[in-house]
Amino acid sequence: MNLAQPESAGMSSDRLQCINALMENCVTDNQLPGILTLVQRHGKVVHLGKFGAMDIAANKPMQEDALFRIYSMTKPITSLATMILLEEGRFNIFDPVSNFIPAFAKTKVYDGMSVSGMKLVDQQPAMNIQHLLTHTAGLSYGSFFDSPVEELYRQSGRITFTRNDPLESFINRLAEFPLLFQPGTNWRYSLATDVLGYLVQVVADMPLGDFLQERIFKPLGMTDTAFTVPADKVSRLAQIYTSKELYNITPVPPAEVMGVADVTTPTQTPLGGAGLVSTLADYLTFCNMLLNKGAYEGGRLVSRKTIEWMTANHIPASIMPIYMGLEQRDHGFGLGFRVTVDLGQSRRLSSVGEFGWGGAANTYFWVDPAEDFIGLMMTQHLPLSPYPFNDLFRNLAYQAIID
Repeated sequence: MNLAQPESAGMSSDRLQCINALMENCVTDNQLPGILTLVQRHGKVVHLGKFGAMDIAANKPMQEDALFRIYSMTKPITSLATMILLEEGRFNIFDPVSNFIPAFAKTKVYDGMSVSGMKLVDQQPAMNIQHLLTHTAGLSYGSFFDSPVEELYRQSGRITFTRNDPLESFINRLAEFPLLFQPGTNWRYSLATDVLGYLVQVVADMPLGDFLQERIFKPLGMTDTAFTVPADKVSRLAQIYTSKELYNITPVPPAEVMGVADVTTPTQTPLGGAGLVSTLADYLTFCNMLLNKGAYEGGRLVSRKTIEWMTANHIPASIMPIYMGLEQRDHGFGLGFRVTVDLGQSRRLSSVGEFGWGGAANTYFWVDPAEDFIGLMMTQHLPLSPYPFNDLFRNLAYQAIID
């Protein structure tokens, strides 16, 4: 990847060195295993950092073409796939999900407790496609502790992930759980985008992985992004780690990797919310298409108006601010992305209209149209680290702007 002189893009070479110092400390102190960081402004890559190891035991340094499990950075890609089909007139964003996945026609909604247990009522309104895109559908991950429905997710085992379980079966089992709330009345980060992935599969009448390859990855030249790592690329797959305690990273065996298991084996469950593996270069290509409002060199995936719609805040004031568990978020949410809506409430340097998301293994990206700016960080550490790496990286990237 070619690097430009930072000053040619209105950035300071000296100030960008702060990123290197931070990331070197992260790997030296065993906070993270290996890291790639990238900053682009005005179409020029002005910072590319490689730190630590992609496999510590093998003494294998981090390399630029390393493959990463990007987890929830899969969600924007699946959301874009949904909008490609919408642009073709295959559905309206307010169509009920049950029109395409009949199992959700029977899904009930939690309405409090009674002496006999949970009170369940009908959906009112019916869950629609926008609810899935915005995480207002009433679905969950079972990760929080504020509802008996969350406990039901944890105890049931019906949404246990295996790579040989057909996606249809996985989604139909999910539809058996009651919704936490009536669709559109609250926000809960959830398996909604995995449902979207199956909806894309149903509407397009082809496997989700094939649709993403044909309609997104192939046009953009994202040759290393897929739900499975082929044998000839396994040597580039970064080892994934966890920490049993601070400053003590430990490798995770492939079969035990949370949510995706061994990505070198084929999958019948291509999770649209978490399942992709990708590279820094591939995801930068995807980000540039977003920054260019759907256009790429040689073509266009979606219209400018569609990207503007996706990256606007869709969360009504009545349910703002949004929360992940007990943690209040500092942004709104669009159709697949978080979106900065108030600069003063942002917990990090940003711009109004900046959007992005991250993944469970501490991968992270943002796109800032106001500054013509992209930031990317790739690493492999589960779960999300207690250290605020993403926020610190963002701040150090933005503080290097000098024009």
